[in-house]
Amino acid sequence: MEETPRLVASDIDGTLLRDDRTLSPHTAAVLTRISAAGTPVVLVTGRPIRWLKLVYDQLDKPLPAVCANGAVVYDPDADEVLRADPLAPELLAEVARRLRAEVPGVSFAVEIVDSREMRHEAHYPLRWDADDDAIRAVDTPEELVEVPAVKLLARAGDQDPDRFTQVVAGALAGLAEATHSSYSGLVEISASGVTKAAGLAWYCHRLGVDAADVLAFGDMPNDVPMLTWAGRAVAVSNAHRAVLEIADEVTGANSVDGVATYLEKVFGTA
Repeated sequence: MEETPRLVASDIDGTLLRDDRTLSPHTAAVLTRISAAGTPVVLVTGRPIRWLKLVYDQLDKPLPAVCANGAVVYDPDADEVLRADPLAPELLAEVARRLRAEVPGVSFAVEIVDSREMRHEAHYPLRWDADDDAIRAVDTPEELVEVPAVKLLARAGDQDPDRFTQVVAGALAGLAEATHSSYSGLVEISASGVTKAAGLAWYCHRLGVDAADVLAFGDMPNDVPMLTWAGRAVAVSNAHRAVLEIADEVTGANSVDGVATYLEKVFGTA
């Protein structure tokens, strides 16, 4: 892609946000300027909807988002889910059954209600929003798989994230998608065919934008499908090796506004 892109898509954590999970004023201003000038800017993230407010509070205007690794497409202006592609209860139950047989000590959580709420097993380790009213432990394993979930989360103690994801993906081959977006040993599971690429492609089709005209930024394995799909794929320099291997270009790290710096080269600084 040599021409100015018709749409900009970016991951959030480790890409746009600095390591302290703040968005620099510089990056916020660049995103606002590009969006206001008429080029759509879309956040494409593993985050659930309920975690977007932390980012929106740092922007002049909220941006549309592809959440939960592609399972949810969200319009923040209308507070409306445009599309959701969850794991059905029967599929959730089979995924959980296979992983309990394959991974000793595995524990689960599910993102439900289009990722506005979370349910988790009592022994599932919560890392961030344990005190949120939208988070609740279930009383039985069966309760965890009673309703559709846009994402199933799996942990099994201290794990190498790449190896653990390979184990989970192998157990679920042909049944569901497995990826990871952190180094904490968390594996994120979506319905078969649901990826950041699929969610973003649906949104771009809605706008009449081709993949060739999309500029995308990312840093972790869950970004690989999106970066492979987009016409121009840019990794931040702090990215996982899987992302660096497939990116068309590399920009500066998330800690030094790498995305904003690249966007200014493409769109200008005025």
